[in-house]
Amino acid sequence: MSSLDILRRHRVAALLGAALVISPVAYSVVRADHALAATTTMTPVPGVVAPHGSFAPIVAADKPAVVTVTSVMKAQPQASNEGMPFNGNSPFDQYFRQFFGDQGMPGPRTPPQQSQRAEALGSGFIVDPDGTIVTNNHVIDGASSIKVTLDDGTEVPAKLVGRDAKNDLAVLKIKVDKPLPTVKWGDSDKLMPGDQVLAIGNPFGIGTTVTAGIVSARGRDLHSGPFDDFIQIDAPINHGNSGGPLVDVDGNVVGINTAIYSPNGGSVGVGFAIPSDQAQNVVAKLMKDGSIQYGYLGVQIQPVTADVASAIGLDQANGALVSEVNKGSPAAMAGVQTGDVITSFAGHEIKDPKDLSRAVADVSPGAKATLDAWRDGKKVEVSVDVGSNADDVKTAALDDNSDGSAQNLRSPAIGLGLMDITPDVREQLNLPSSEHGALVASVNPDKAASASGIQAGDVIVAVNQSPVKSARQVSQAIAQAEKAGKKSVLLLVDRGEAQIYVAVPFANG
Repeated sequence: MSSLDILRRHRVAALLGAALVISPVAYSVVRADHALAATTTMTPVPGVVAPHGSFAPIVAADKPAVVTVTSVMKAQPQASNEGMPFNGNSPFDQYFRQFFGDQGMPGPRTPPQQSQRAEALGSGFIVDPDGTIVTNNHVIDGASSIKVTLDDGTEVPAKLVGRDAKNDLAVLKIKVDKPLPTVKWGDSDKLMPGDQVLAIGNPFGIGTTVTAGIVSARGRDLHSGPFDDFIQIDAPINHGNSGGPLVDVDGNVVGINTAIYSPNGGSVGVGFAIPSDQAQNVVAKLMKDGSIQYGYLGVQIQPVTADVASAIGLDQANGALVSEVNKGSPAAMAGVQTGDVITSFAGHEIKDPKDLSRAVADVSPGAKATLDAWRDGKKVEVSVDVGSNADDVKTAALDDNSDGSAQNLRSPAIGLGLMDITPDVREQLNLPSSEHGALVASVNPDKAASASGIQAGDVIVAVNQSPVKSARQVSQAIAQAEKAGKKSVLLLVDRGEAQIYVAVPFANG
């Protein structure tokens, strides 16, 4: 096998690896809705002592506003989803496929070539006396009809007002002849790990149930959507709890119960809720317009690590590092550049990529916004016309210039073996004509480049934010950074269809 064959294999492996979702072994992320034939084992969680001896007053006030949502849908005869209790467009489907494959999760099985009606249960809560109800999008996704059961047992048909798959939220409306009890929104930003919470919903369709626990963590990312910022709780939630309220000790809604980690489909004390501060804004827009249009900037971003900050002269490892600007995007037209670190957007401080994603999404398409970026050792201000998330997105092409030289060089300081991209290399590795830089031919496993994640088959296209076109330029730029006393060198790496920045410290060389 030739060295180029080996590099090609490494490159394909890197692409496949980039698509994997890392989760605990033998565990799955499960939406907390319920398909009728589901089976599970419930695991008790240690009790929580109420601040005044009982949560009864909170339950008495909030329970009447919690409802059961029944979604009726016609199951489609698809072999690949046989036995799946949930619709195929859910933001959590990747987890079902990852851990259960085509077998799906426990639920009603649909015989091949046969269609049948199926029902799924979830929860919701009333936010307006006129009958406006909040639940999860995945509870009603794909439903041909929706029914709501009130706390007193009254069943009424519900109309879908609007839904947002990216935030997994939906708003329903029922017709009533009298004002209904409601629950109030709380402030999820004030929640701290250790705070007591109650989860209210209808697990397994047995009736409205209350469980108590604490906030285990904040800001959990389940990779289920672009705006993940879940509250982790240990209050038991199960299938059927999806869409139900998570309330604080004042009885206010601080979250919407959505998902669980589970080895068996039942609660083991690791549940997740959408924060109320996130949900309230989305719900208000759905109530008003029935849908949401998100702002669009058009950049690929990654976190700013301490090594990255050191390499570009930032005092703190904050912001969102732009690894690629999409061609023709609002960012490209405004002059945002690869290598910029966006530190604020539309008046919001940006500490990490998730902050930027949410800040951009909250701006209406067509509006103007100002962003601050760290570029070439100084702060710059950029005005951008925010686009729509429905815009056609194309990746940026690199400069198609080369000095034509063929070099095989080493950068011993960080442990890289480099090659020029010759026509033969380009053909063997199936690299596009726009690809220029230096091919990583080998990585010393005992050096810093390996520890930082550089892989054989990567293409280095920039060093310390300056484009490079050959192995010699890469080697010289790395040597210059070390000679200048830099603690690390920042490499822009093209890995398949993605570009990422990797900071490699000299101290570990």
